[in-house]
Amino acid sequence: MRTFTVALAALAASTGFATASPVALESRAVPSGVLGVDVSGHNSPNWDTIKSQGGKWAYIKATEGTSFVRADEVKSDKFSAQYTGSYNAGLMRGSYHFANPKDSSGSAQANYFVKNGGGWSKDGKTLPGVLDIEYNPYSGNSCYDLSQSGMVSWIKDFTSTYKSLTGRDAVIYTTTDWWTTCTGNSESFKDSNPLWIARYSSSVGTLPGGWPAYTFNAVGPFGQLDSNVFNGSQDRLLALANGA
Repeated sequence: MRTFTVALAALAASTGFATASPVALESRAVPSGVLGVDVSGHNSPNWDTIKSQGGKWAYIKATEGTSFVRADEVKSDKFSAQYTGSYNAGLMRGSYHFANPKDSSGSAQANYFVKNGGGWSKDGKTLPGVLDIEYNPYSGNSCYDLSQSGMVSWIKDFTSTYKSLTGRDAVIYTTTDWWTTCTGNSESFKDSNPLWIARYSSSVGTLPGGWPAYTFNAVGPFGQLDSNVFNGSQDRLLALANGA
């Protein structure tokens, strides 16, 4: 374990929003790894500051369901600005899709994601796309009114389609509680899809779905910035980007 107090404080400050208090930052120890961030249209990150304070990678929200694309969020198209801005600052970057299984099929959403910023290229700078699958913020229950088997089928539909379009296995972002509740703790993805575990604690706790290890860990938020660590070295992060 190590504490990213200085780096995380600076990363939070770079968004232009208020940060957590110095005491809170000092007391938060997070797993060792390569520091990175995930952002959406709510953030205005200063990529050069993020890099100078130790940030090496970023994930940017591209789409949600099949009715939301970041280009429609604001007229200036923050997705394009953030995606190219992080790249120009020298960070590895990728994009993520917020799942809405009530909206449409997994295949439809994977296609929508890839067409609107979720693609991948083997350039040493582009990380594989992420399926953000978690608590339902819309109407219905936490599992989007799907059965556990129905949810597993939906996720398989998304991930298999994404792989057919890009050649990469999508990273799955989730929590242990949601995965256990909504998929029955399915182990169908542990050997193919990297896990991004959201816990916001000094320990990742019990991993879901039989995954033997996590690839990314969400350790924020600080202010309105979500901070994360990659579970490995910079060389292993590069290998993930290249599909090695």
